[in-house]
Amino acid sequence: MTTSVRPGSPFGVFCILGTLIGWASVFLFLKFFTNQIDAWTANGWRYGLSALLWLPVLLVGLARNNLPAGIWKLAFVPAAINCVAQVMYAMAPYYIGAGFAAFLVRVSVVSSMCGAFLLFSDERILFRSVKFWIGLAAVVLGSCGTIYYSNASFHGGAVIGIVCGAASGLLYGFYSVSVRYYMRGIPSLTAFAVICLYTAAGLVVPMVIFGKEHGLAVRHLSGFSWTMLGLSAFVGIAMGHVLYYAAIARLGVAVSNGILQVAPFLTAVGSLLIFDERLTVGQWICGAVLFVGAVLLLAAEQARHRNPTTDKEAMALAIDVERTAPNARLAPIPVSVASNLRDA
Repeated sequence: MTTSVRPGSPFGVFCILGTLIGWASVFLFLKFFTNQIDAWTANGWRYGLSALLWLPVLLVGLARNNLPAGIWKLAFVPAAINCVAQVMYAMAPYYIGAGFAAFLVRVSVVSSMCGAFLLFSDERILFRSVKFWIGLAAVVLGSCGTIYYSNASFHGGAVIGIVCGAASGLLYGFYSVSVRYYMRGIPSLTAFAVICLYTAAGLVVPMVIFGKEHGLAVRHLSGFSWTMLGLSAFVGIAMGHVLYYAAIARLGVAVSNGILQVAPFLTAVGSLLIFDERLTVGQWICGAVLFVGAVLLLAAEQARHRNPTTDKEAMALAIDVERTAPNARLAPIPVSVASNLRDA
């Protein structure tokens, strides 16, 4: 994903905050639909509407014959991961509370960290940051604590919800890494338009097979519920993912996912106000720890891009990667890195 903005810029912060607010609302929308439509139907319609919204981007690109080379092939892996993750994600609030489900999904930080450190040399620089490790520890402890102090019953349907929530989190971690790896050099809008189209196809088909009334249960929705369905598609998918793509291109996968650890805390507040789902005192404390950890992760990322020595080290690592994997698609050299190298 290309950008003229230096990594760690205010625009990157704006994108991740927009993603945070959008994604914090998704479980609230899904919980709203639990008594009206099934998860298969909610998934198929939400992604179908989102795909229609971004379809003109692809049609214009096809008409002008200027879509990035190989984009249809490159988008397949991220879309496949996204499809499976979304199925698990949408199932969770049908068995457990929206706030509790949101906290479970945050295990994505584990899989995203593993994938990012394995594939991206510039992310490995964070290994040397004390702030990063303290922030990561706070995020992990805060996330685990909110689950530990939950009042939810761990029997019956709740187990299904817990498994679905945790599984979707792990898959979304790998999804974020695959987006950066496969879609580098591709504009955010175009990248997500293709991934969204693939994902919509992968979710509409099972909706027709498994959904209530083969997905036509939406005809019984009120005008207000249709409005909520459209908003959930736009806020949580259409705009949320595009902003997320732009954020990880500027802030990196590890830190972006760290900041998103705050999302379940916001979801829990919304769930309290809307559905009267109450957090325990322990969960509120752990949520505060989680928030502090996310702030420290962002501080570590900002410090990394203010350090010329760190930039040179990242470039050296990138050169090593290119020598060992000459056919790999590498992201363009950030302007800030090139400038620091010239000034050294």
